[in-house]
Amino acid sequence: MKKIIIILGSVVAILIIAYGLVGNYFYNFALSVDREKEFMEDNPNLAESEAVLASVAEEAELADALWLEQQQPTQLTIQSADKLNLNLNAYVYENESANHKWAIVVHGYTGDAISMKRYARNFHERGYHVLAPDLRGHGESEGNYIGMGWHDRKDLLLWIEQVIEEDPEAEIVLFGISMGGATVMMTSGEEDLPANVKVIVEDCGYSSVSEVFVYQLNDLFGLPPFPVINAANTVTNFRAGYDLYEASAVEQVAKSQTPILFIHGDADTFVPYEMLDEVYNAATVDKDKLIIEGAGHGDAEKVDPVRYWNSVWSFVEKYID
Repeated sequence: MKKIIIILGSVVAILIIAYGLVGNYFYNFALSVDREKEFMEDNPNLAESEAVLASVAEEAELADALWLEQQQPTQLTIQSADKLNLNLNAYVYENESANHKWAIVVHGYTGDAISMKRYARNFHERGYHVLAPDLRGHGESEGNYIGMGWHDRKDLLLWIEQVIEEDPEAEIVLFGISMGGATVMMTSGEEDLPANVKVIVEDCGYSSVSEVFVYQLNDLFGLPPFPVINAANTVTNFRAGYDLYEASAVEQVAKSQTPILFIHGDADTFVPYEMLDEVYNAATVDKDKLIIEGAGHGDAEKVDPVRYWNSVWSFVEKYID
């Protein structure tokens, strides 16, 4: 009997250790900022869409670079409201003709504020002040983990407060792409979201962190969600302080009182196109969706920039004059 107890105890101990090792591996793989994200390199799901016209893309990139060279943004720093007290960074591109119009543009996974120059330029040229934050663990912001939009939604509320302190009459549009799209959707459901936020635009954001992780786990490793995601979730709770299953854009959008425009390319295989309907159907506010045919992940604007921006302005300017 004693031998059986020892054997069972050993088996349980081995399973617990294995569970922790698996969870820690996948946490480091996806969420630790100290580990290079090799899976993002040469990933066929992130290859430039065939529908992108090289000449149009090159012209836009030159315009982005020229615009950025001409800017002298103000660099701002705030402290996160959680116990980590992280110093968070953002750049503000002021616009003399903006009156009280503001855009907060939020980057995606492994991106940074500067990588949002295409979107910052278009809002700026449309007559908006633009604030571009570095999400925690990205760019110049502190943090040793990636928040996947969940903790970032609280940080975004702080940036909104900064804008309102600067301009109490501010009319704000929140815009985000990929993880930034998920971030603005997650922010949309916060009870204390100021009324100054008039409209939200999300581009290729995911429905929830757990769902996009399950999808990527199968796509990259061919593994089922149990027990890998469960183990990763345990480690994420311990090391980053949030729950992968709680971090849901769908549930947050369902609580939103702010109009939302949903954008997705129908050739997106990194954040599956099918996730568009999940978030769109959850929203009960004034809403619309824009589907760009042939656009892969994050390429909707590149594939059809005219339709893209016409749709954005048509929706946004119903709420911001």
